[in-house]
Amino acid sequence: MPSAALAPHPATPCAALRAIGVSIRRESAQLVVEYVLEGRIDLLRVPAARPPRPAEKLWQHTCCELFVARADEPGYREFNFSPSGEWAAYAFGAYRDGAPMHIDAPGIRVERERERLMLNASVRAEDEALKIGACAVIEDARGVISYWALRHGPGKPDFHHPAAFAMTLDAIRH
Repeated sequence: MPSAALAPHPATPCAALRAIGVSIRRESAQLVVEYVLEGRIDLLRVPAARPPRPAEKLWQHTCCELFVARADEPGYREFNFSPSGEWAAYAFGAYRDGAPMHIDAPGIRVERERERLMLNASVRAEDEALKIGACAVIEDARGVISYWALRHGPGKPDFHHPAAFAMTLDAIRH
């Protein structure tokens, strides 16, 4: 099970958090992802729980994101998971060339403690080798946004940049 630490973009630090960890595993035809935020959770704006449903513009507030691409193709998918239980999914044929897509509910589960917030979600995945970009948008209590990723590309925060796809999952052997 690959696991890694996300790092804040140098231009968008977040004093409230010590760390964000992410782990990803395959379960049958699913990718199961777990994000663990550690620090002063009370100093973050965490969306309140809502009935699970698709929603738009989740990246404008605290949410976890997962980018998935087949190893040798330019297209990719983006999944947004909000601590509210809401989600969004997009399919891209090339860099930032995409549209919303329908997915089954990703089964978002959130556990919140004083200094820890855990978010689990699962989405359908192909059996082949995958490139993964795991990232998070963090909004602090003042409304300031911080961008966290496995790896940041040059310039401003951009989770779609090829450099952000910094984790690989091998193909499933049958």
